[in-house]
Amino acid sequence: MDSMMTFPALAGTPHGLILRHPELLMNVDREEAVQCLLPWHEEYVQALGFSRSDLRLAEQVHGCGVAVVGAESPAMSAGVDGLISDEPGVLLGIYVADCCAAFLHDPVNLAFGLVHSGKKGSELGIVGSAIQRMRDAFGSDPADMVVQLSPCIRPPAYEVDFAKGIRAQCLEMGVKPENLHDCGLCTSTDLQRFYSYRVEKGKTGRMLALLGRLRS
Repeated sequence: MDSMMTFPALAGTPHGLILRHPELLMNVDREEAVQCLLPWHEEYVQALGFSRSDLRLAEQVHGCGVAVVGAESPAMSAGVDGLISDEPGVLLGIYVADCCAAFLHDPVNLAFGLVHSGKKGSELGIVGSAIQRMRDAFGSDPADMVVQLSPCIRPPAYEVDFAKGIRAQCLEMGVKPENLHDCGLCTSTDLQRFYSYRVEKGKTGRMLALLGRLRS
């Protein structure tokens, strides 16, 4: 599907970043945008082999909280910006529109995580916290983990290079440089493909990052 970006580093793992809707105008606040885009986003959820009931979302409060979620968890985890799991049949989702979605995949323990990290979250070290939570909850070794960073706003369009900070957190936690991938794309430079909160002054849609594990 043309409006979903996938990443070679995560090949074989159900994932994607649903990009800007080619037709819907999104001059609205976040919650209205999310609701308007939901039917379209669900098409991609199903294309990945999941149903809406499999999707687990984070409230996204620009903090550093990370929740362990599974099939019995609520559809939305309150007060967190990161989600981790190792359960088959669970699909994690994070909304972004300039902030970075960090995809975390442990191919050894079949654990996975998805983190919303913008300026504040990066300052608080949320991606490092998520890697530590995966180590504690699932026995994940950061040296085995694959990390992929999504498009996000970057200098010179934004004064803070938080993607650089995220990369530094990953390396400090023990992720191998060859397993750390950053697409390098800036969301502010291509409004045909991406939503940009800053360029569009807060009245815009949201891209949806997805990462999961299919049932056997």
